[in-house]
Amino acid sequence: MRSDIFDQKNLEVATGQRFVLQNTKMLKVTLGEPVIAAKGAMVAYQGNVQFHHKGADSLTKFVKRAMSSDDQALMTVSGQGDVFFARMAENVFLIELEGDAISVGGSSLLAFDAALQWDLHRTRGAGTMTGGLFNTLIQGRGSVALTSDGTPVILDCSQQPTFVDPNAAVCWSANLVPDVVSSMNMTSLLRGGTGEAFQYKFHGPGFVVVQPSEGFSGAVQTS
Repeated sequence: MRSDIFDQKNLEVATGQRFVLQNTKMLKVTLGEPVIAAKGAMVAYQGNVQFHHKGADSLTKFVKRAMSSDDQALMTVSGQGDVFFARMAENVFLIELEGDAISVGGSSLLAFDAALQWDLHRTRGAGTMTGGLFNTLIQGRGSVALTSDGTPVILDCSQQPTFVDPNAAVCWSANLVPDVVSSMNMTSLLRGGTGEAFQYKFHGPGFVVVQPSEGFSGAVQTS
């Protein structure tokens, strides 16, 4: 039997590390310690693996998740074996937290070590017209896997204000606290709008990672 699909580059990657990219679109996590992942992101697994809905760890977090329209459902993955994660053929990249933190926007969160601390934070200025905008703050020591719909760009927010469509903001420095601002005015609204109603405003020492896409139809609509 011969086929290009059996090319060496398509074989499973084994490095001995817990979080390993199999290619630009797929992540493999070797269990032992549990991992938290986005529901529906598992595409394959090997071994004895269990999947359980990840509920809120506290009443405060439960209320935040109930209020959040762009919160994604999470699951705890435990057992022994290897689990492969992917989402809509998006690019996957890893962040190693070393006692620091990262803020993750929208549905960019793919998987992370269960030992990491996480919480939802509502964006300043996010009212009912925006549908309520939340981001996930993850901190501690461990691995975080994020997805980007296309190859992202990193913007420096320290020199001047940086405005980003909320659906295009993958993640940003934890010390940055974005505001939600509106570019709408009455004249524009009466003429049908510009299609760019709300943006995140970042300004300060740090970065924001922006994907070349405004996400899928299930995301918060800002256009």
